[in-house]
Amino acid sequence: MKLMYSPTSPFARRVRVAAAELGLAERLQLEVVHVAPGRENAQFAATVNPLRKIPALLLDDGVTVLFDSTVICEYLDQLAGGRLLPAGAARWPVLTRQALALGMTEALVLSRYENWLRPEALRWSQWTQDQEDRFWRGLDWFERHAAATLTGPRSLDLSQIALACCLGYADFRFAAFDWPIRAPGVAAWYRGFAARPSMAATVPPP
Repeated sequence: MKLMYSPTSPFARRVRVAAAELGLAERLQLEVVHVAPGRENAQFAATVNPLRKIPALLLDDGVTVLFDSTVICEYLDQLAGGRLLPAGAARWPVLTRQALALGMTEALVLSRYENWLRPEALRWSQWTQDQEDRFWRGLDWFERHAAATLTGPRSLDLSQIALACCLGYADFRFAAFDWPIRAPGVAAWYRGFAARPSMAATVPPP
């Protein structure tokens, strides 16, 4: 399988973390692809993902392409026997927490694009603040529910991987946030999670 990705993408990172946790990392051939808003990659759009987004996974048949990161993670989990996404009634809370963590991540990425790609004269500060507020409100939710969702004798799941990669991206691109001060319970969990080999092997380059 070929994973088309960027080493700085939190969405691609969660695919790589999931693959490692599932024992599938060695089956992934990694290919760096450069895509960003306003920077057309016509070949990638024509042959891989019309939305020009990463990650994308080319399956072993050499034809089938899966995107986005949620679809890829679920595919890898099914390939490994369903270890990161429970069945039955337990499935829906995990998917909901995953959706929250991914929404937080998307908000940070959009804020990053606004302040990195958009010309300064055209930047909309209120919109940026709104995006960043989505991150903070999501973090507050996880802090309130940390005991039930992050700590204790719980099995690793896709929502935890999504949250860890979101927080890693916050550290990477928004270090000034210093988010652990606001969420000490989440921070305590994250310190342990970030030490996992899957996370250590996928830290974005400086």
